[in-house]
Amino acid sequence: MSDVVSVRKDGEVAVVTIDNPPVNALGHAVRSGVYEAMAGLRDDADVKAVVLACAGRTFSAGADITEFGKPPQPPALFELINAVEDMPKPVVAAMHGTALGGGFELALGCHYRVADSKARVGLPEVKLGLLPGAGGTQRLPRLIGPEEALKIIVSGDFVGADKALKLGIVDEVTDGDVNEAALELARRLAADGTGPVRLSDRDDKLQAVKADDTAFNETAGKLTARARGLEAPHACVEAVRWSFELPFEEGLTKEREKFMELVAGDQSKAQRHIFFAEREASKVSDMPKGTTPREVKTVGVIGAGTMGGGISMNFANVGIPVTIVETSQEALDRGFATIEKNYRISVSRGRMSEEELKVRMSRLTGTTDMSDLADADFIIEAVFEEMDIKKDIFGKLDAIAKPGAVLASNTSYLDIDEIAAATNRPGSVLGTHFFSPANVMRLMEIVRGEKTDFDVLATAIDLGRKIRKVPVVVGVCFGFVGNRMLKARQLQTEQLLLEGATPQQVDKAITDFGFPMGPFAMGDLAGLDIGWRIRKHVGADAEGGRAEIADALCEMGRFGQKTGRGFYIYEKGARGGTPDPEVEALIVETAKRFGIERREIGSEEIVERLIYPMISEGAKILEEGIAQRSGDIDVVWIYGYGFPIWRGGPMFYADQVGLAHIRDRLDFYAEQTGNDALRPAPLLQKLADEGAGFASLAGKKVRAA
Repeated sequence: MSDVVSVRKDGEVAVVTIDNPPVNALGHAVRSGVYEAMAGLRDDADVKAVVLACAGRTFSAGADITEFGKPPQPPALFELINAVEDMPKPVVAAMHGTALGGGFELALGCHYRVADSKARVGLPEVKLGLLPGAGGTQRLPRLIGPEEALKIIVSGDFVGADKALKLGIVDEVTDGDVNEAALELARRLAADGTGPVRLSDRDDKLQAVKADDTAFNETAGKLTARARGLEAPHACVEAVRWSFELPFEEGLTKEREKFMELVAGDQSKAQRHIFFAEREASKVSDMPKGTTPREVKTVGVIGAGTMGGGISMNFANVGIPVTIVETSQEALDRGFATIEKNYRISVSRGRMSEEELKVRMSRLTGTTDMSDLADADFIIEAVFEEMDIKKDIFGKLDAIAKPGAVLASNTSYLDIDEIAAATNRPGSVLGTHFFSPANVMRLMEIVRGEKTDFDVLATAIDLGRKIRKVPVVVGVCFGFVGNRMLKARQLQTEQLLLEGATPQQVDKAITDFGFPMGPFAMGDLAGLDIGWRIRKHVGADAEGGRAEIADALCEMGRFGQKTGRGFYIYEKGARGGTPDPEVEALIVETAKRFGIERREIGSEEIVERLIYPMISEGAKILEEGIAQRSGDIDVVWIYGYGFPIWRGGPMFYADQVGLAHIRDRLDFYAEQTGNDALRPAPLLQKLADEGAGFASLAGKKVRAA
């Protein structure tokens, strides 16, 4: 018997237990152990029923994805599940924690299912660019109907125990010990002589959709509407359709073939890369083992504006009380009204109850007296991006905050070390760069100052996870990782306009690449005046280079969507903008003033001119140690800037394209435009010359030469 699978007998019931911490992943040892256990129990005359359980904090959270792409080791997961389903004695799954992916598919192969009241089930393979490949797309529709199965499989979302019972996914839900409840059900089945109920034999839930698939098609259309560019959601729809169009065995075979096709494809490789990169991004290579975070029971936020309010909501959402400081009661009232409005949107969409809204709002306390932050464990400053203002605030906080409090600045580009120097406790200072809207966007760049203490860094990372963010540790430089690379892109956006492109051409090329919005539409949405004011305050070169067109538009009072005019015209009530001849005339006039002869520019050049300089800047960031890993950069761009996840982030994408090609194209554009800033970074050049990629740097100290 395997070391990770055990069998014990309780009268006429055998209990097979998987014990493979931390999440009981279904690696080869587990699969072979369960397979052998079932084979032995099949012929054991003393055993009338079987319970399949998992030790530890959870049922199986799925397959061991580190095995993907490697030579298969039998039994494959689908073979194991088929063997469980073929058992001549009833098999009861005892589910607690999470039964996800292959773990849920294994439970579907069992004949009966009992769940703990806090258990969750789901098939999240779509989030890795895959579909359930061990029978999930064929068995779940037979259990709850194709339409309901489609919602679970295409979304990849989890389903709680109560809903699972309502849908018919589980037979029982218990508030007590799930293993005992499953054992009791197995005893009853054995005593009654009740046999297995195999999903492969059922088709009663398929009859309605076989007769009329209109509702199924409508549901599929809604679920895939936002899956532009992604292959897996559409493959999931196709596979679920096989459940009612094909015999079970044929559907199972085609599901497996499609799974293997997706595993070998670039999209799944990219999404699996991000899965692992996300888990690595918050790890700090030189942090001593055993470093423990400081305790955070209360949080203070300075500023109740768009960012401050959004940041505060994150903590209220997870039960952490927040004290919000503003300069006036009017500003506080305005901020609290906006927070409540945001929560009411969730209530109107059925995502939150009125009672929960009141509970979350009760966790927020407003004040105009900064001394009310004296007892806060973690204080975040979220005011204007002006160094003098921030230094003044941190100087005051130094006198107010209790010893051990963490002092954080929500800054998108300012020097954390300079801010920390305004205090007598630089070790307790760091940056927490939230992304707008802060209550929605998952990324949080944690900016590590030169003197930031390890336990302070650990505290920010831990807190980021608690508020369901993706924390990425970065170093100090202008713009850190995300905005520094964005600057490299911004340097090219207006240049492309002057050379011959239109805003709509640039935006279309970028959305076709996979971004949700193009740079000019995004600028209009965020507000062109933000960058304009920064450029006037710190100089054009600091914020993103020459921005003649954007600055001219702002001088005309065209700040974007909020004024109805920006790079585009926004009619009242319209979500998107329309091209404006006045803007195009301004572009032509400006190009003429600078002596630039405009020409036709294609989509391929637009993409290369905007994406490749970002990759080159990413190489500089790696060489300087601002980011520890190329995967960290990918995570920043996936979760903070909408880089298409199916391309894996800019650095992974670069490896897929080939660094030699990117090097050559950057050299070409540098020659074509006379702009040596487009030359490839030394590290990019070195790797390209070696025929290597950024992935080759894993675990190595980075040097360009």
